[in-house]
Amino acid sequence: MNEIYAWLVVNGFICSEKFRQLFQWLVKAAAKQNCRLEIMTNTQLLPELVLGPEVKLRTTRRPRFVLFWDKDVRLARILESCGLRLFNRAESISICDDKARTFIELQGSGIRMPETVVAPKTFRPEGFADLGFLKKVEEGLGYPFVVKECYGSFGQQVYLVYNRQQTEECLLRIQNRPCLFQKYIRASAGSDVRIQMVGDKAVAAMHRYNEKDFRANITNGGSMKRYEPDAEQTELSRKVMRLLRLDFAGIDLLSGEDGGPVLCEVNSNAHFINMYQCTGINAADDIIRYCIQESAEEQP
Repeated sequence: MNEIYAWLVVNGFICSEKFRQLFQWLVKAAAKQNCRLEIMTNTQLLPELVLGPEVKLRTTRRPRFVLFWDKDVRLARILESCGLRLFNRAESISICDDKARTFIELQGSGIRMPETVVAPKTFRPEGFADLGFLKKVEEGLGYPFVVKECYGSFGQQVYLVYNRQQTEECLLRIQNRPCLFQKYIRASAGSDVRIQMVGDKAVAAMHRYNEKDFRANITNGGSMKRYEPDAEQTELSRKVMRLLRLDFAGIDLLSGEDGGPVLCEVNSNAHFINMYQCTGINAADDIIRYCIQESAEEQP
């Protein structure tokens, strides 16, 4: 059997050990399945791509598929215009990377989500100079509510505010960065469920909890334990995957006041090292297997 050649596209400016470890896990998982997964960075690829009447990709060997582990959506779209199959697709990454857009795309789909208000767009250097719009936000959501920057990871750009003063201080820090406001779900304070999805399969799940912070993220000091999602949680996750055309993702679910699942966030490139440490399941194996199978079926 001929060796499969593919790319793992990553960001050339990320140097953390945790990211490097994750990339190596994917490379090793590919090697076990007769696939040579070559790491390529956006800093390598973008200078290779010449835009004109058609896109010219000057690299010498064309990959069967691209495992796109970055959020450089412009690069993703250019690679797709070259006819390459990306996992995940550029549009799916773009939707998940912008938390406001995730909610807008899923609105009216039957996916249960927290009540959400998208903040008005503002510009530098003005920032949120006029906060008159907050009155309607306060009336609609009530205090406390959650303020989320639309772009962010690991719960670092998520804030819980209890009054107008805290809200104004929060927006002063955010300045002109896009954000949204969400109803605070008290029943799920400091607790959520992360489900690692590959295709329509829930390959692993964990319950994250934090007694000292309303955010359950492990990065913020949370703890984790293995979890078996119920049928309702699994079906909601599958529906999100289908609607956003995702190949793999980490689906974060809260628990509503009635105990039913509520979608919190969708992570198109979810880190799975913590999931492995919690469950013993290496999602890299499932992700690579899926990419190989799907790219084979889509070959002309």
